Amino acid sequence: MNFFFEVLIGGLLSGVMYALVAIGFVLIYKASGVFNFAQGAMVFFAALTCVGLMDKFGMSLWLAIPCTMVAMIVLGFAIERVVLRPLVNQPEITLFMATIGLAFFLEGLAQLLWGSQVHQLPLPIEDVPMQSLLDRFNIVVSQFDVIAALICGVLVAALALLFAKTKVGRALRAVADDHQAALAVGIPLQRIWAILWAVAGVVALVAGLLWGARNGVQFALTFIALKALPVLILGGFTSVPGAIVGGLIIGASEKLAEVYIGPLVGGGIEGWFPYVLALLFLLVRPEGLFGEKIIRRI
Repeated sequence: MNFFFEVLIGGLLSGVMYALVAIGFVLIYKASGVFNFAQGAMVFFAALTCVGLMDKFGMSLWLAIPCTMVAMIVLGFAIERVVLRPLVNQPEITLFMATIGLAFFLEGLAQLLWGSQVHQLPLPIEDVPMQSLLDRFNIVVSQFDVIAALICGVLVAALALLFAKTKVGRALRAVADDHQAALAVGIPLQRIWAILWAVAGVVALVAGLLWGARNGVQFALTFIALKALPVLILGGFTSVPGAIVGGLIIGASEKLAEVYIGPLVGGGIEGWFPYVLALLFLLVRPEGLFGEKIIRRI
């Protein structure tokens, strides 16, 4: 039984990190209706910029992180001004294609500026078993995973406070509910979009630092976005709580499936099991657990 809980806890902690990537998608989709294909590239760009500042300019980690955060905020404002603003009132497929182009541009720019080799990101968090859990319950849980989950939890709580308690948050929710009504009451739509892209950039930075410290800062970070897709399908594309719940379900189910079902079918199902689960769920509830059901009258 201890082994079951060990696998379950490890999966849930991984799921929190999946949820963090998914939240970056939700922020943009909820306010603008655009599926941001470039979110994975933003994660890669942020992590590589942080490491590049340390390697090329000799910055410490604690100086490189705020500098990268400023760079991601500037990038968010630039994306809104240069890419999205000229495409206002264009079809959604046009905006989606624009984010695809943006993804390739960011991937190329990051490697042009900082190189394409694999970098180590030395966060001061050791990837060792938590001794207290090992001694008391005989369960091996990574200290890195626990601290990473706590960091993700703090960021999600900060976003929740931003949406619920601030003037900017109320404007964000108004824009998400109805663009035209928000404009009618004087909310500057384009400024809100710019803020959202900047926040998505900060979320990408945190995700990039955590995943980069775990797997190394390399081009494969761009594929983290694919891990967020089943999370979004389960939780719903417009719900931050849905992204969290979806991340926990995907993280736990893929680990349990790999351990208990994998040996029956030859193993290696962790990579595709979440997509099968998401596909089955899509057939039952297309809008996701927390998504809004859209009814169109003809």
